[in-house]
Amino acid sequence: MIRLPVALGLILLSISACARETAPPVAQPATDAAAAPPAGAAPAAPEAQTDESAQATASQESTTEANAEDKRDVTLERLAAMPSDQQLPAGKWKPGVNYTPLVPAQPTNVQAGKVEVVEVFWFGCPHCYALEPYISSWLKNKPEYIEFVKLPVMWGPVHRAHARLFYILETLNRRDLEPKVFDTIHNQRNMLAASDEQATRKMQQDWATANGISAADFNKAWDSFSVNSALQRAEQLTQRYRVEGVPMIVVNGKYKTDVGQAGGPSQLISLINDLAASERRR
Repeated sequence: MIRLPVALGLILLSISACARETAPPVAQPATDAAAAPPAGAAPAAPEAQTDESAQATASQESTTEANAEDKRDVTLERLAAMPSDQQLPAGKWKPGVNYTPLVPAQPTNVQAGKVEVVEVFWFGCPHCYALEPYISSWLKNKPEYIEFVKLPVMWGPVHRAHARLFYILETLNRRDLEPKVFDTIHNQRNMLAASDEQATRKMQQDWATANGISAADFNKAWDSFSVNSALQRAEQLTQRYRVEGVPMIVVNGKYKTDVGQAGGPSQLISLINDLAASERRR
């Protein structure tokens, strides 16, 4: 399922929930386009939801950890004790339904007066690809006090390979190539990751040079302290945020939400804005 072209991936939104355990094997990335069976059916959407909302219930890569339900139960118990002033506008968003607190809250890396919004994503996730147009549009008009950060998830080898490419592009000031990474993976069926690091490096270098980055610059960034430090931080945050699925949004280190919880991608953008505005008023 992870290797399907995005068009087919979108068709499967309402019936699939992609687990990190179902990440594609990284060997033969350009030729093996067979889809893995869904890890499990997505939760049923309420009858009153729109088509967009119904699709949203499965619009993320999700973990199938055995203790995931236990974690959610503990989170909901904590929600019950949340002070009313820590909950969003009454009647619009419900804690435990549309968003959950991140306990303990995590420190942010923004200046005073700013609110950090983190999108945890994976280049290989069709649902992250589907969310990109909404995020891109929102970034053009988002409140100035919101500091947006993309964080690549660090579950396994293929996720780490894509995270390295993300930070290489960031280091080289070529984040404009991110849409091409998504396109290469989802439409050209090239996962940009192989069965070992050397092969992955060669594959990504070839892609980079084809898109205007010199081999020397690419290799310098690959080996750089900044890229390796960023990967270590991404690893730590994946664990601290207890990332069970992507795409996932973390607001100011305090709240987690996703497309399914919000009810759709448009609703997610609205929820992000409301959570951020609530944090700014504190």
